[in-house]
Amino acid sequence: MAENNLPATPGIQKVPTGIAGLDEITQGGLPARRVSLVCGGPGCGKTVLAMEFLVNGILQREEPGLFVSFEESPENLIENFRSFGFDLEKLINNKQLKILHVDIAGANLLESGEFSLDGLLVMLEHAIQSTGARRVAIDTMETIFSSLSNTDSLRNEVARLFRWLGDKGITAVITGERGKEQLTRHGFEEYVSDFVLLLDHRIDNQISKRRLRVLKYRGSDHGKDEYPFLVSSHGFLAFPLTSLMLDYTVSPVRVSSGVPDIDAMMEGKGYFKGSTVMISGTAGTGKSTLAAAFAAAACERGESCLYLAFEESAGQLCRNMASVGIDLGKWMERGLLNLSSNRPTLFGLEEHLMQIQDMVDRHKPSCVIIDPMSNFLSAGSGAEVKSMLLRIIGNLKGHGITLLLTSLTRGSKITDETDTKASSVVDTWIALDLEEKNHLHRREIHIIKSRGMDHSRQTRELVFSSSGLSVRDLATD
Repeated sequence: MAENNLPATPGIQKVPTGIAGLDEITQGGLPARRVSLVCGGPGCGKTVLAMEFLVNGILQREEPGLFVSFEESPENLIENFRSFGFDLEKLINNKQLKILHVDIAGANLLESGEFSLDGLLVMLEHAIQSTGARRVAIDTMETIFSSLSNTDSLRNEVARLFRWLGDKGITAVITGERGKEQLTRHGFEEYVSDFVLLLDHRIDNQISKRRLRVLKYRGSDHGKDEYPFLVSSHGFLAFPLTSLMLDYTVSPVRVSSGVPDIDAMMEGKGYFKGSTVMISGTAGTGKSTLAAAFAAAACERGESCLYLAFEESAGQLCRNMASVGIDLGKWMERGLLNLSSNRPTLFGLEEHLMQIQDMVDRHKPSCVIIDPMSNFLSAGSGAEVKSMLLRIIGNLKGHGITLLLTSLTRGSKITDETDTKASSVVDTWIALDLEEKNHLHRREIHIIKSRGMDHSRQTRELVFSSSGLSVRDLATD
């Protein structure tokens, strides 16, 4: 179950959804014994959220559930949700879950020419009694209304359905299709619901992005911003920054940068374990080389390192680093270095975030390298990338994992800010630059900041050779 780090609103009893991130945004879950409306366009994840609400209630709180479907058969739902790791057939056989497929034509919704939900209520009553269901999901209300035009009658009957569910002590999730000029197609479900969640699936610069927002929560405070979410093989995942509390444990232990001369510039000890390091610079200044040196040093200590390359393939990176005496291939063969190469445009930012968290959970590294983080700007704006980085940093700090980021700068000044504006959230910032001297370019290194330690304030020369990396004072001639 997702941990709720925000205080629940007093006076409102809530039912946790068990959906990662959503309980933080809602400050505890959905309103108990009331109806929540989840609306959005096709393919935005409404059905997944509704079903996961039921499954989590069964597995985490032993609360039986009822899923009412007006479109998909139980067989299709069982098959579809296998891809999310949900064994609905087992829950059905254990009498913990019931899927009620309602045939609108045979549901007796028209009585003497007037619309009525009496036939549906009879079916719901029987299904709830037979399962002892405490949670109900209805997917989707539009199917009931599709062939009816009496808006006043519809509104009255929907309000009656919502009251009926509340009187039964049921916590319900009802899905609805988003309308063109109003929130839902008929525009009244949101007024009789106690909670309204809007799901949005948009395409921005050919990149898929999903966002959710709580539009309404009667009697309760809640997160009011737009939050990224993802529908994946893990189910429904939301990513609120509210869950990133500044309460992680810090370590006095130091770890080598992989270059003894750079360690000497930081009290001779290197970076703090569990800190975040950013190496920035223009193209060709040596950012990836310093990242590789750090990875090799971690492996030399017997620690596992996860290297996420978003510019070079694993083979190209290993070949290039061998030219300066860094043998990454050796550590890959020994299983200490896990090197993953992908284009940043392969996924949206939320899926990249989930992939990174999955790899961290699977490999349990002592350090993580993202090279370069600035390439994520092809998949999102600077603000979106920074938001993603805050989530990564918060997660890794909470596990005591050292994170090294490389970032491309566009300007010529050594202290130029990166496009992601990440300098304020890192613990150590090393800036690299190229300076022309006597018709030759030399690499320069400067430690702009390193929290919690004394460090060199000199600009020095970073030297590459076939035997390794070194730092020396700038020539005065």
